[in-house]
Amino acid sequence: MAIQYIDTLIIGAGQAGLSTGSALRRAGQPFLIVDRGERIGDNWRRHYDSLRLYTPAKYDGLPGLPFPAADRWSYPGKDEVAAYLEQYALHWDLPVRMRTGVDRLTARPGGGYLAHLGDDVIRCDNVVVATGTFGRTPHVPDFAADLDPSITQLHSSRYRGPAQLGDGPVLVVGASHSGTDIAYELARTHPTILCGRDCGQIPLRWDSRAIRVALPILVFAWRHIVTRRTPIGRKQLREVRFHGGPMLRVKRADLAERGVERITQRVRGVRDGRPELDDGTLLDVRNIVWATGFRQVFDWIDLPVFDENGWPREYRGVVDDAPGLFFCGLSFQYAFSSMVFSGVGRDAEYLARRIVARSRDIAPNVAAA
Repeated sequence: MAIQYIDTLIIGAGQAGLSTGSALRRAGQPFLIVDRGERIGDNWRRHYDSLRLYTPAKYDGLPGLPFPAADRWSYPGKDEVAAYLEQYALHWDLPVRMRTGVDRLTARPGGGYLAHLGDDVIRCDNVVVATGTFGRTPHVPDFAADLDPSITQLHSSRYRGPAQLGDGPVLVVGASHSGTDIAYELARTHPTILCGRDCGQIPLRWDSRAIRVALPILVFAWRHIVTRRTPIGRKQLREVRFHGGPMLRVKRADLAERGVERITQRVRGVRDGRPELDDGTLLDVRNIVWATGFRQVFDWIDLPVFDENGWPREYRGVVDDAPGLFFCGLSFQYAFSSMVFSGVGRDAEYLARRIVARSRDIAPNVAAA
């Protein structure tokens, strides 16, 4: 068994982990980033082919490196984002170790943490968990296993495009922005039903001149008003974390124009091999896309720092119950903007300042010992 010491270990090489790394690099703080993936940006490459960011390139740069785009008002695609993240790591010369997964994180006697990687161990004073906004374990209801085997089922994380589905009607379950995007795309080639509560919509068109006027105001509000310090922000935190965000690019009118059948009831179970709604209606579909989000699964973190919903008890990513444990990239970590590129950099820089301050506090104690 090999044991390595790292001052700060960052788990996850997405935008949150890389932003935290660049902030620590600028502060002169030693760290290492580890990630299970084969290549930086792979989490983005696995999204559906038509995915584009909901903010234009001018708002998509991480600290210290603007997003490269000839048109600053264009909306980057998933592969452009993946390439940018690779470029970002090279730009800051970040120490990233890919194909390195943390199997278990435990407290170290006397302070700090132990990250178990197979037979090896990394000992560290600080840990930043940057494994994703909503975690990466797809949430699919248990009753999905009882559906007729002839029904093709995909979670949205495995959906790439319409060609993956068979002929016949499609049911998209989950009507947040990803579910509405997918339903709108599928309606070109399949009769499509979109099922789930209405999460609201931002009425402005994403390709309109009006959005260029409104978006700076929206971004300001997302960063400074809709935060965990304000009543409106705390209300939105509960909505977004547990019910999904509003429709953005695709609107209700778009779905209606393309012939998407909209149902706001829940899919409550299965009867006779088919999905059943709350009122007992059976849906005769040949395909289902579960746009039902992800579960927060932190069972590999062996520390008593989670609430009844599986979320860490933190504020701005700082876990007071476990000194030296931090999270970055959480939904609504501080503000609505925490979920997008224009906000994650600020969260990362805040954590870097806390880590630097903690290291300064630890150093005299270590010297005295």
